[in-house]
Amino acid sequence: MLSPDLHLTQLPRTCRATVASIEWDRMSPSEARRLREFGLDEGVDIEMLHRAMLAGGPLACRIGRMTVALRAHVAGAIRVAPLAG
Repeated sequence: MLSPDLHLTQLPRTCRATVASIEWDRMSPSEARRLREFGLDEGVDIEMLHRAMLAGGPLACRIGRMTVALRAHVAGAIRVAPLAG
């Protein structure tokens, strides 16, 4: 069972969750704009697909039908919660 308050960087591989909150001020305006263009916002379902072997490396997540690579500091600004149901 997932903790109710988890950073995206802590989400286990192949687990799905809902974006609970995003700390937009922890990323640059261009990073925030890119995420919004991908449809990432509170309430969206997200799945952790892959993570880099090196600590602090990028992550690959599924948002809807898209696979998106995120820098670790961006993923660290995203809090997720277990899927309802």
